[in-house]
Amino acid sequence: MMPESVRKLRWSRLYSQIRTTYGAAGGVVGLSLIMLLAAHATEPTALTPSPTSPSTAASDSAPASASSTVQALQPVVVTGNALTVQEQNQAFDTARDQILLPKFGATEYTIDQQAIATLPQGQNTPIDKVLLQAPGVSYDSAISNPDFHVRNEYANVQYRINGIQLPDGVSALGSVLETSFIGNLNLLDGALPAQYGLRTAGVVDMTTKSVFDNSGQVDLYGGSQGTISPSVEYGGTTGNTQYFVTGRYLQSDEGLESATPTTNPIHDHTTQEKFFGYGSTLIGNNSRLTYMGGAWVGEFQIPNVTGQTPLGDYGPTTLSSANINENETDRFYFGLVALQTQYEDVNTQFSAFTRYAATDFVPDLYNDLAFNDVASAVTRKSMVDGVQFDMSDRLSDAHTLRAGFGLSLEQTRVNNLSTVLPLDAEGNPLPTPINLDDYTSKRGWDVGGYVQDEWTLSPDITLNTGVRFDQMEQFVTAHQFSPRIALIYKPLTDTTLHAGVSRYFTPPMQAQATPNNLALFQNTTQEQTITLDDPVKPERATYFDVGVDQTLLSDITAGLDAYYKRSTDTLDDGQFGQAVVLNQFNYAHGFSRGAEFKINYQHDGLRVYANASHEITMAKEVVSNQYLIGDPVELAYLAEHYTPASDAQKLTASTGVSYRWGKLLASVDGIYGSGLHQGFANLQTIPGYTQWNAAIARDFALWRNGLQPLTVRLSAINLFDRSYLLRGGTGIGEFAPQYGPRREIFLELTQKFGGNS
Repeated sequence: MMPESVRKLRWSRLYSQIRTTYGAAGGVVGLSLIMLLAAHATEPTALTPSPTSPSTAASDSAPASASSTVQALQPVVVTGNALTVQEQNQAFDTARDQILLPKFGATEYTIDQQAIATLPQGQNTPIDKVLLQAPGVSYDSAISNPDFHVRNEYANVQYRINGIQLPDGVSALGSVLETSFIGNLNLLDGALPAQYGLRTAGVVDMTTKSVFDNSGQVDLYGGSQGTISPSVEYGGTTGNTQYFVTGRYLQSDEGLESATPTTNPIHDHTTQEKFFGYGSTLIGNNSRLTYMGGAWVGEFQIPNVTGQTPLGDYGPTTLSSANINENETDRFYFGLVALQTQYEDVNTQFSAFTRYAATDFVPDLYNDLAFNDVASAVTRKSMVDGVQFDMSDRLSDAHTLRAGFGLSLEQTRVNNLSTVLPLDAEGNPLPTPINLDDYTSKRGWDVGGYVQDEWTLSPDITLNTGVRFDQMEQFVTAHQFSPRIALIYKPLTDTTLHAGVSRYFTPPMQAQATPNNLALFQNTTQEQTITLDDPVKPERATYFDVGVDQTLLSDITAGLDAYYKRSTDTLDDGQFGQAVVLNQFNYAHGFSRGAEFKINYQHDGLRVYANASHEITMAKEVVSNQYLIGDPVELAYLAEHYTPASDAQKLTASTGVSYRWGKLLASVDGIYGSGLHQGFANLQTIPGYTQWNAAIARDFALWRNGLQPLTVRLSAINLFDRSYLLRGGTGIGEFAPQYGPRREIFLELTQKFGGNS
């Protein structure tokens, strides 16, 4: 029970705020409400989030002071004697984001819906391309899954929607999630607090839109490479329920990065369908039920490389590699439900989720045998079910306790049906193909829990300490206690310093760590030169991060961050063979270090930003799935030398400027990369590249019946048509080259309806 003195102090503060906001008349109404609430003080008093210490994440804008944070957490609109549905949901959102799941000590970069809308492709920008505008994020081909890297790490990125972690896929080639449902997108990296486990290179933390005014829009987007992409979205409020749905169809002749530098890719058609639905229902004054689900289906042709010569072991030697017909179909379905509650100083969120993902790679049987001596049909299916719980309890003005746990169960089925050529007694291939079926089914699980304390040492200093425990059971069994500590200091109103140390435990992706039956392929063209196949283990790492965020003027924010990571059993992945799927392996040792700079300016309709990063990532000695390397000489070299990781670039940068003037919007953005690695042991570097994109948009008031204006946007991707290589196809875990897009022109028509129309 809350002490009477504390309760009276809260009534006094609430009355003062209402009187200040609404004047004497509002003060009279507010006093009446407070007296009524005080008479029923045994019940939770409001949906209003409890006062808390300031958000202390390092972000693109400096955190608010303690007093301003308290004010931000209080509702400021009172209708009669109750908050509106919109205001109650916003209060729940604030409690979830600032009280329940804070970002203490992490490096945070925020991109809101308004910023997404000003990008050259607007809401047609895939999420992975949106993230390229954040510091430390570098571009890669879609085959790398995802087609970006955070601080030079392999995939190792987790996605969260409204604080709930979305399970991994199995190796999809496209962007599963849609951009249009995002209200805010935060990229978290660095020294993460204890609630973030498993995937720790970066956390893509998305919150759904929060304004649902019975409105929507229809969008038609299309242009170069036969691209056609209509989409529709609608959101509304009915009683205590808010909802939002969006759907998209896409077809294009450039589904993946081209394997040639030509203007038109060869054999690269795709069709994709996406759906996302969200709803939330208020239950009484202190609970909210949230439910959402999504589906994505993508069909891809695998781009062809020209000029390859058949091996001569099967079929004629005059075949053209431009005629190879390999295809892949990916599916991803998810659903989740979450119950959020708020009772005085205690906030909780309990969620349950399910996810099904599948990848089916279909080879070109004849041509793959002719060019590779093997044709592999690969199927990977995964079903995950789990729960997640997070809670916070404000014990006193100085301490807030947070704790939680997560449990997921995964059933994977991996099937490699390979057509290979047998070998004769002398080791020569025979032109009589045989089929070999390598099938593995596995049920695994991950369980983790954490506890952490936010200790406000003074109004300017906050210390967050915590520990999490993770246990995994896959093809190996392992566990780890992972302490986390972060210090946040605000020496000046506009200056925030942060420093943190985090211990990480990263399990491999079960579908990508499935062992192969090497004995099955003896005396065939798929027999491995290296027969070592130790199981893939979890990565263990210690991460140090320090940074500063500074508001230079009211419209300018800047930040500088430096980090160092040391790991054992360092995870990496790659495509080892013509099947476009990824397989994981471990290096015994690895390290990464770097520094990032960011600056943002926003005033009225003008927005300017720039980011730059310098990073080095090295690894040594392959200790699992060694057979994937293929070359014994290269494996021996890797055992003795630190070499660059396949996903590492030394320098990356992004910048952009947009200006909205009345009905007109102009936008330009660009990215730079110093180049990934290739060749023996990744010792060579691909030349650097730049890509510039631009757009112009205008609203046209064409209708006389009160409809909103029609928005027309013309955008150009790779405006200067620079041909550049992303991957050379010769590095560790690379099978074919991938090139960036050539110049492409797109037209977008957007018609909004409902709401204020």
